[in-house]
Amino acid sequence: MQIAPIVLFAYNRPWHLDQTVEALRQNELAGLSDLVIYSDGPKHSADQLKVEEVRKYIHTIEGFKSVKIIQRQKNYGLASSIITGVTETIDQYGRIIVLEDDLVTSPYFLRYLNEALNYYEKEDRVISIVGYIYPVEGLPETFFLRGTDCLGWATWKRGWDLFEADGQKLLAELKKRNLTKPFDYNGAYPYTKMLMHQIQGNISSWAIRWHASGFVKGLLTLFPGRSLVMHIGGDGSGTNCEVTNHLDVQLSFSPVAIGDIPVVEHEFARKKIQRYMLSLRPPLMIRGKQFLKRVIKRILLGKVEE
Repeated sequence: MQIAPIVLFAYNRPWHLDQTVEALRQNELAGLSDLVIYSDGPKHSADQLKVEEVRKYIHTIEGFKSVKIIQRQKNYGLASSIITGVTETIDQYGRIIVLEDDLVTSPYFLRYLNEALNYYEKEDRVISIVGYIYPVEGLPETFFLRGTDCLGWATWKRGWDLFEADGQKLLAELKKRNLTKPFDYNGAYPYTKMLMHQIQGNISSWAIRWHASGFVKGLLTLFPGRSLVMHIGGDGSGTNCEVTNHLDVQLSFSPVAIGDIPVVEHEFARKKIQRYMLSLRPPLMIRGKQFLKRVIKRILLGKVEE
């Protein structure tokens, strides 16, 4: 089995990063995996000490086939850091597994992603593999949804080559093809509005553009029925983010089987996730538009921008 490199993006949260690395190290394929770490530079002088602490820590990491560290001299911000880092690494290796510094993984996370990358390598209808799934019960072992996601994911060069950085082009395509309603899960979540915020410069999200890039082309992402990724960044430690438990899941400690399933969107799973998203709306509406905006960021991005 071909083993994909793991690319880990870090900024100024040493405790979270340690949790991410320690869980990743417990994966059965960790010792066979190349680990590439991108450490972004401080945006403000107040972040300098934490960034230095992160950099001191990453130079002690062991337990992987190799560890390569790229330290940014300036602050790229999350979007630019991920876009450039993924592009650089995937151009070299041809495939990639991507993590951020607030994601704790199951010991079977790497097995699932690598098996799926090999199984669906020649299937052009599949753009990516994701290890996280919302806290929804009754889902199949694996299934496909249209578009992409961003919490512990993997893709091939052929998939990432389809990433469109121009949000305006993506929005025009969504409107031209009458896709804004399904893109928003039939009104359950305003992802179109989030894309508009990116275009207007209110947010610099890479993930909304990655999701839209796959969605407008009708491409699919494989999801597990049990989450192999747990998000630990909902504690208010990220910049300008609310404390929230909407991404909390029970981490699966059993392997997820990759099997021969139809390469089409799973309508039942989509409807279950849509109902979960709708269930979040009453408390969000009560607490106002600003809270809604921040929680949407967290659900799609996993964290806010640096």
